[in-house]
Amino acid sequence: MKIIVTGSLGRISKPLTVELVQKGHEVTVVSSNPEKQAAIEALGAKAAIGSIADVDFLTATFTGADAAYCMVPPQNYFDHNFDVNAYARKMGNNYAQAIKASGVKRVVNLSSIGAHLDKGNGIIAVYHQIEGILGNLPGTTVTFMRPVGFYYNLYSFLDTIKNKGFIAANYGADENLVWVSPIDIAAAVAEELETPQTGNKVRYVVSDELTGNQTASVLGEAIGIPNLKWILISDQEMQSGLEAVGMNPAIAVGLTEMFASQYSGKLTEDLYRNKPATIGKVKLTDFAKEFAATFNQK
Repeated sequence: MKIIVTGSLGRISKPLTVELVQKGHEVTVVSSNPEKQAAIEALGAKAAIGSIADVDFLTATFTGADAAYCMVPPQNYFDHNFDVNAYARKMGNNYAQAIKASGVKRVVNLSSIGAHLDKGNGIIAVYHQIEGILGNLPGTTVTFMRPVGFYYNLYSFLDTIKNKGFIAANYGADENLVWVSPIDIAAAVAEELETPQTGNKVRYVVSDELTGNQTASVLGEAIGIPNLKWILISDQEMQSGLEAVGMNPAIAVGLTEMFASQYSGKLTEDLYRNKPATIGKVKLTDFAKEFAATFNQK
């Protein structure tokens, strides 16, 4: 198969590219960074250097492909001029135009847990919008991948752990949390790209499930703080803390609402109605080794 992978050599796209190439597919990786070309080609893939903000480039890259993995690249949440809703709508519409014009019939879109909600889920509402845009493409079958909380999001607590000796957030503590590794997401995406399908579908990806305090305990053991605790704080404290470190205030509000909806159970309600029969191989104890290495370097 001829497969397009967006996301350059990111945490999901790189292992996805490696797996698809190993399986004999003809893979083209989209990257906005010309310096990534050599590394992409070293994996056995072709490089398409350009921006997904450019519909003509995207259409030309997608033309002739059997399938495409589409994701919205992360942006700088500390840019006070960044409009996350406008950005998401633009990227979703760009993909839709390129898919329709190029004739790609099979698409896997990186969405998110909580995308079943059109409101009350904070910043995740943008994924609901993108699913709506891509879900109405005539003649194209789309799998919406809805991963849960990424392990690497735990890096955001590094400074708090270093300086205060605990994790603090408006979610977690004794609440069950679901985590996922990009490696397990990549494996699931590869499976979807290779699987014939009629009709759109949603697929959740989970690697591990623990409470907030169990999560803290696993990380604590790895970094030499075995009694590490996860402290529950208020929504206002969460939002104020994000703004205090310079985050775009609108995004701080969106993240706070997202975490609050996770704590209330709204964010995960559809996951638990459609929980995958099998979960990923990479456990929190595996990630904790990487976390400890980063922690010890700070």
